Amino acid sequence: MSLTPKLRIAMLLTLAATLAGLTACGGGAKEATIPPVETAVSSADSSPTASGEETPTAEFLAPLTGLPVEKEVTNRPFAVMINNLAPARPQSGLTQADTVWELLAEGGITRLVAIFQSKEFADPIGPVRSIRPYFIQVGEFYSGVLVHVGASNDAFAILQRQHKEDLDEITNAGAYFYRDKSRKAPHNVYTTLDQLRAGAAKRKYKDTATVPLLSFSRNPPDLATAAAATKIDIKFMLWDYKVSYTYDGATGLYNRFINEKPHVDKNNDKQLTATNLVVLSTKHETKDDYGRLVVDLDSGGDAVLFQQGKVIPCTWQRKQGDVIRLMKDGQELPFLPGTTYYHIVPNSSPMEKHLTYQ
Repeated sequence: MSLTPKLRIAMLLTLAATLAGLTACGGGAKEATIPPVETAVSSADSSPTASGEETPTAEFLAPLTGLPVEKEVTNRPFAVMINNLAPARPQSGLTQADTVWELLAEGGITRLVAIFQSKEFADPIGPVRSIRPYFIQVGEFYSGVLVHVGASNDAFAILQRQHKEDLDEITNAGAYFYRDKSRKAPHNVYTTLDQLRAGAAKRKYKDTATVPLLSFSRNPPDLATAAAATKIDIKFMLWDYKVSYTYDGATGLYNRFINEKPHVDKNNDKQLTATNLVVLSTKHETKDDYGRLVVDLDSGGDAVLFQQGKVIPCTWQRKQGDVIRLMKDGQELPFLPGTTYYHIVPNSSPMEKHLTYQ
């Protein structure tokens, strides 16, 4: 039986509401291949936005943001490793990402994994850098094609042994990247959506995918009693490297800063923003003398969610084959429709050593 788009969304919303009420449990195998999960969002009804205006009912919603889109989004995401060293900033394309993960690499500086799915744009994406095993895991949370320039030895072994679907400027997809002469190597490798799609087609990767079932709500119940938090500082490891956000009540968005300077997209000079901010505390182990890390994205731990200028302490957990989910009092916390930024900090120190807010 063929389902109309509206009937399909109604069925998916019912499924999402049912799942949101279930109590999840932790666990999961490391480095497992992530199978696809059903796509849905939990709220498509009309409701006030931050400005008080009514949002019209949408026939289609973007799976990873819960925002209205003109047509159903089924294209496979690209998970792009983005350089975050000072010489690589400002980066290009981050304002177009549906979701961004920030994780430590070697030396105390972070790297970004940007997930692109719902937006169409022709501007550059980059600078693109190398991949690590836990970056592979993040990309596979979304069934994404992994996009990178080289890899650590462990990551390369995983890519080869498990036959991961990736586009690597060094080993298998050099024609689908380019070098920007205005930037010095290794901060000068870029690509575009069109190039990535051409590279994926050349390697005969699937161009559609199901992505995780995420829970969205325009009126999350826990926000009603949450404490205010409009200025947020996150320290990953280095004292002289601080990520900050300020909440703008007029837009309902958090504006991102690095070392007190606005973090902008080189393509359009716009400051990076997010609707949801997540900070996860996880186990980090140093693997070798070079400082390569093993980051546990399976075992669960403390977490904090920021929405609408408020803070919700919670926990995180992940079942095998699923994404990381935020839990409070046995229930999954929904996201507000919009872009989500995740920040992964070591649990060797208490959360308050990495995160302050007011």
